[in-house]
Amino acid sequence: MENLARYLVIGGIILIVIGGGVFLASRLGIPFGRLPGDIRVERGSGIFYFPIVTSCLLSILLTIVLNIIIRFFNR
Repeated sequence: MENLARYLVIGGIILIVIGGGVFLASRLGIPFGRLPGDIRVERGSGIFYFPIVTSCLLSILLTIVLNIIIRFFNR
């Protein structure tokens, strides 16, 4: 149970850091979710939105961060 609690606390801290980063990005005017290449189609009363470039960018950033965390804990 102690390991599970430790992982939950670490996961919570990571979520807080990510949330703070997204908040700061919005305050600084970084257009997460509105990057060039994101697909947005408006027809009539419906809107289809697929943030493909934002998804790729977040995937790359999370891969780098998680690799750093994994290497830190494997020492």
